[in-house]
Amino acid sequence: MSIIKNLPFEWLVGLRYTRAGRRSGRNSFISFISLISMAGIGLGVAALIVVLSVMNGFQKEVTDRMLSVLAHIEVFDGRGSMPDWQDAAREAFKNPEVKGAAPFVETQGMLLRDDALRPSVIRGVLPEEEPNVSDVVKQVRHGNFNELTAGSFNIVLGVELARALRVNLGEKVTLALAQGTVTPAGVLPRMRSFNVVGIFEAGHNEFDSGLAFIHLTDAERLLRIDGPSGLRLRLADMHRAPQVAFDLKQTMPGELYMRDWSKLNANWFAAVQTEKRMMFIILALIIAVAAFNLVSTLVMTVTDKQADIAILRTLGASPRSIMKIFMIQGALVGILGTALGVAGGVLVALNVDVIVPFIERLLGVQFLSKDIYFISAVPSDLRWADVSKIGVLAVILAFLATLYPSWWAARVKPAEALRYE
Repeated sequence: MSIIKNLPFEWLVGLRYTRAGRRSGRNSFISFISLISMAGIGLGVAALIVVLSVMNGFQKEVTDRMLSVLAHIEVFDGRGSMPDWQDAAREAFKNPEVKGAAPFVETQGMLLRDDALRPSVIRGVLPEEEPNVSDVVKQVRHGNFNELTAGSFNIVLGVELARALRVNLGEKVTLALAQGTVTPAGVLPRMRSFNVVGIFEAGHNEFDSGLAFIHLTDAERLLRIDGPSGLRLRLADMHRAPQVAFDLKQTMPGELYMRDWSKLNANWFAAVQTEKRMMFIILALIIAVAAFNLVSTLVMTVTDKQADIAILRTLGASPRSIMKIFMIQGALVGILGTALGVAGGVLVALNVDVIVPFIERLLGVQFLSKDIYFISAVPSDLRWADVSKIGVLAVILAFLATLYPSWWAARVKPAEALRYE
């Protein structure tokens, strides 16, 4: 209490106006509108935090699933092949960010079985080295990835690709490559029969429906090259991939071409960022509407308190002091609303995995069906940077909403305000 008594009188009056409103009907109505404004700001802040956290969760989940198959950086030799990939790997490991390396060959082809055919990306790998750069070995649901041996012409398919070809373990598929073979009858596609020894599920439709693995030696033989196409690298921090790729290009010998994971899916990441920005703007309008309600609340308060303003002016209060009183009142409503919204939004965002299943059980619905989506649970990734931005935005809008009513209060003339009192 002593701290409050020692505050400047503008703060004392502003705090009193914020708490007042229980004695007369009109004051009660103004107080009710003030609470509505506070609740509106809190609701907007909470909704924005929860929605952005869920969107961040989806982005993180999809990114993790993509990077379980993709490498963080791919290194290509300008000569078209990299027969000395072990030397290149040793050079790459000199960078402390590089934690894994594996050679690969990648091409596009058509997989056929009976009357079914599907375009696919064919990746030749070394099964013993692949766990260093991806999680595909752990994602094999049927069969064994290590059965990809040199000269066996075995193949591991994505689960959706296997379903589309109607093929199971032990059955054969035919791979047709775009690189043709010249015959007296013309150019014929290069074809080879493969035995299915594994089916993996990455949880990402692009890979599950269009990616197949074969042994590196078999891929080199099919493409008639004398070494892998390049080197795949895994980093300690995937977010530093563009910078590490730039550093490796400067330090590794030879004419090398670097491609990091963000460039492989640049359109998808750009679309997600655009969607997040638009969602931020749309939901920020809820906070803006609540700020407009705050304007009407302060205008009603100024109208109701004109006699008090006149008395304060008569006692020597300056227009600036009067302006401060109502700015303090409006700012307090905005800060309290923002604090409630941040607390509520953070609480919901951190417990989405509990709240959403409860709502699904209560309503008897499932928001993400397993038959349609690969992600059956609503993910959430709360980022405090987003929370800070939202909180600052809400406080700024609330403060801006106080300017006109406060300026209007400072222009009240004592003589006219007291004429009918």
